[in-house]
Amino acid sequence: MTPEQIGFAFLYLAIFLLIGKWVRVHVEWLQKLFIPSSIIGGFLALFLGPQVLGKIIGNFVGQDSFWTNGLMTENILEVWSALPSLMINVVFATLFLGTVIPGIKRVWNFGGPQLAFGWAIGWGQYVVGILLVLLVLGPLFGVPPIAGALIEVAFEGGHGTAAGMANTFEEMNFPEGYDLSIGLATVGILAGVVTGIILINWAVRKEKTRVINDVHGFSELRKKGIMEFENREPAAKMTLRPESIEPLSFHFAIVGLAILVGYLVLQLLIWLESITFDAGFMTYIPLFPLAMIGGIIVQVFFNKLDQAEVIDRKMMNRIQGFALDILIVTAIATVSIDVIGEYLIPFLLLAIVGIAWNILGFMFLAPRIIPSYWFERGIGDLGQSMGVTATGLLLMRVADPDNESPAFEAFGYKQLVYEPFLGGGLATALSVPLIFQFGPWPFLIFAIVMCLIGLFVGLFYFGKK
Repeated sequence: MTPEQIGFAFLYLAIFLLIGKWVRVHVEWLQKLFIPSSIIGGFLALFLGPQVLGKIIGNFVGQDSFWTNGLMTENILEVWSALPSLMINVVFATLFLGTVIPGIKRVWNFGGPQLAFGWAIGWGQYVVGILLVLLVLGPLFGVPPIAGALIEVAFEGGHGTAAGMANTFEEMNFPEGYDLSIGLATVGILAGVVTGIILINWAVRKEKTRVINDVHGFSELRKKGIMEFENREPAAKMTLRPESIEPLSFHFAIVGLAILVGYLVLQLLIWLESITFDAGFMTYIPLFPLAMIGGIIVQVFFNKLDQAEVIDRKMMNRIQGFALDILIVTAIATVSIDVIGEYLIPFLLLAIVGIAWNILGFMFLAPRIIPSYWFERGIGDLGQSMGVTATGLLLMRVADPDNESPAFEAFGYKQLVYEPFLGGGLATALSVPLIFQFGPWPFLIFAIVMCLIGLFVGLFYFGKK
């Protein structure tokens, strides 16, 4: 493949991002559901590609015709299929870059209740998923045990984690796991936004909220996903002078350094395993959770030695958001509809069970674990447990538009402990290889124990406050 073909694939990607934004601005029902433009663009690319438009036109032209790929080319699809597993490393490397690690006591007091709630929900997704596979999907449909991890991988981890696990699924003889997890991640985000908005309206009517009295006060610009003029602020700070180095270039280099450190850590772990147990287990681990560890290591280094504070968190947010948009569009555009159709009933059952567990957990556990502002704080964890962190932040912003509750601060503190393990962290990355190596029962027992720890701490410690 030539550099020109790779470059054209990125130009094509830009077109679908812009079309997705245009559709979001002009389609009212998509505005009401707050559907991200990247998801809209991804679905448009999927429909206009070989799996939908290509198959329709293929009925009228020869198999060698250009139109059997729809409006795509094989080179575009080849480039796009590789992007999700690359961009997820950028997303995770930036998670802690530019942040100040707060004291343990403050993290525990503010983020502890949400950590306990999220911990129980996250590990519970493994419990219900593995039980569903062992009791129903395996015996009736021949689904392998590692499918029990798909709910957590897709719902908690989102498109990025699902894409990052592609090679892992391939090495474990279940390549369909990638397509199923991407499909579940899409369902999770859509369900998270829709159910979240419904629950916020319900909470307002039932006086469960302490901040807002209605959810109909959004401006037309906000509904279209455009920042209001009076709320516009710099997207990042100029921490460096451009004549020395462009700030964006510097931050991009820091992200690259974090990923490189993560890669070296992964290679070290593989080497240590080779001279000890030599089980080949570490070779199944994807890079992205180690890229997050690399980001933490780089940030700790800068916290100690950098007095000028040259790493800007907002700039890292922009880099992370850019990578996530590319990831979502390309992941959805290259998902296999044939695989989802082949596993349609298992796919639907996994989605239904995962959504039901999250909603029931939120309704029953959040008010009993989170001692104050339970709805404003818990709705963010519900959104994250069904999609990505951005979904949780969106729902919290709807429930607390002026940041009057401790929801955002507590949610941020919770992430410091939560992200390294669940939601795409080490536990998520290790779950599939562990189930593959040791079978589903040991991991199921471990997940039950972890879930019970979250429930016990949440109900009997934070719930008593």
